[in-house]
Amino acid sequence: MSVVADELSFTVSESIGPVPALLVAPRDAWAVCVLAHGAGAGMRHPFLEEVASSLGAAGVTTLRYQFPYMEKRRGRPDPPAVLERTVRAAVDCTRAHTDGLPMFAGGKSMGGRMTSQAAAAEPLPAVLGIVFLGFPLHAPGKPSTSRAAHLARVPVPMLFVQGTRDDLAEIERMRAVTAELGARATLHVVEDGDHSFRVLKRSGRAAPDVMNEIRDTVVAWMRSVASGRDGRN
Repeated sequence: MSVVADELSFTVSESIGPVPALLVAPRDAWAVCVLAHGAGAGMRHPFLEEVASSLGAAGVTTLRYQFPYMEKRRGRPDPPAVLERTVRAAVDCTRAHTDGLPMFAGGKSMGGRMTSQAAAAEPLPAVLGIVFLGFPLHAPGKPSTSRAAHLARVPVPMLFVQGTRDDLAEIERMRAVTAELGARATLHVVEDGDHSFRVLKRSGRAAPDVMNEIRDTVVAWMRSVASGRDGRN
């Protein structure tokens, strides 16, 4: 499938200024996903590059973007209000460039969490669902579910892709969180995966196998959510 990649930018606010974005668009796209990066790596991190490429091959346009602190090369993430405002601006930018495609949003680790916090505060326009690629439920070695408290206020379906060896989200705690959210939450478990979805050699799987699993899971879930939306209209 032919894919077009464009470098864009959008303004978060007058005081914060512009941040860059990358739009990867298959010519026959059927959906779009807005992807935010994790706390320690920007939009060009190899994992997000692979996610965008893999989704693109399956007909999903992606828009990746930088949070302001990452673009300015500051070590500490911006305050949540700034991160959430950036999520909203990224969604608006995507809407302006994708001509009404069914839209999803989310991202890796912190990026997914900030997307859901923005949606919990106020629905994200046109976003049908949120994809978490490793939801950071708690700090390493400090099991807790407090970071999930806002998820009950997210008004759209959510997909959680989680590794069983993720030290930022004990899998049984994630099972409990998603069970409490009910039908709005879908949990897909990547066996032997850590927070970066690296698997143990003894699993018999290589990185491309895991990426294919993640892609197939995300695409199938998106199709299901988009189909349900169409059925209600």
